[in-house]
Amino acid sequence: MYKIGIVGAGAVADLHAQAIASLPNAQLTGCCDGGSGRAKALADQYGAVAFANYQALIESPEVDVVLIATPSGLHLQPAILAAEEGKPVLCEKPLEITTNRIDEMIAAHDRAGTVLGCIFNYRYDAVVGHIRQALSQQRLGKVTYAAVRVPWWRDEAYYAGSWKGTQALDGGGALMNQSIHMVDLLQHLMGPVQSLFAYTDTLAHDIEVEDTAVVALRFANGALGQIYGSTAAYPGQPRQLDLMGTKGTIQQVEDSLSVWAFAEPLPEDEAIRSNFGQAGTSGASNPMAIQYANHARCIAEFLTALETGTPFSVDGREARKSVEILEAVYQSQEEGRSIHL
Repeated sequence: MYKIGIVGAGAVADLHAQAIASLPNAQLTGCCDGGSGRAKALADQYGAVAFANYQALIESPEVDVVLIATPSGLHLQPAILAAEEGKPVLCEKPLEITTNRIDEMIAAHDRAGTVLGCIFNYRYDAVVGHIRQALSQQRLGKVTYAAVRVPWWRDEAYYAGSWKGTQALDGGGALMNQSIHMVDLLQHLMGPVQSLFAYTDTLAHDIEVEDTAVVALRFANGALGQIYGSTAAYPGQPRQLDLMGTKGTIQQVEDSLSVWAFAEPLPEDEAIRSNFGQAGTSGASNPMAIQYANHARCIAEFLTALETGTPFSVDGREARKSVEILEAVYQSQEEGRSIHL
């Protein structure tokens, strides 16, 4: 039974608490906040302890695993303290807002011999396993195009008085906060990005970072692609992944398949289309309109890695890749040129 403490007590912390409660080998034993007072209510709900601060939580013998759910730019310090205390960390996306800060986190856990992981819950959509298998079987032939779209909507109230939309704590906008899940999924399926050219802008909100971005990509495998991310696309539409090649096309919308077509069909294709024909809930206009099931799968894999000593699939180095891509996006916008990674 792993005793888990959550650093942070915002809306996403409750999602993690639900996920932990659903697992047979996990228990929420503690949480803390940054002064909001929300930790006590969360702790009372789940029979946990509300700690005064993250230092007390991390140092407590009642916490085996630290789950970080603070604003993105506040992941570094608790992650390093946990390493110094010899405790593994599972951290919300992005792992941190710069690769330099991520490198500090990785180095701390390397020194301590502890596991550092990141929560990218889209990877745990069941449909992604079928997509990954189709790619490994080269069913698309030569992949020529790969793209993700996150045409979401957030009103001004979402940003008002919040850390969201700030450079210091969000590190970026529609890409770093909302779209990074799909950026991670894109590089996970397609491999490294070789070069990119980006336009980003703040078109509809009074915030410090982008609310709209379009990025052209060339992958190391030769395919071309795109990233579109926005919080300025009323009323918000489902996220989408497109993979196209010389022998097939896959289009994923949320956790469903709208296109699953190949030049060389297999008997199981019809069952796959049928099983994944209905899209689930979407965060397109409401960030909390999501379920905890994929978070639970992520936490379960992390605990299995701790139990067995097997690698966790989204460790610090893997989670770093999406932030590296977005740093190149912001550099491209600033310098007005193509960036080679």
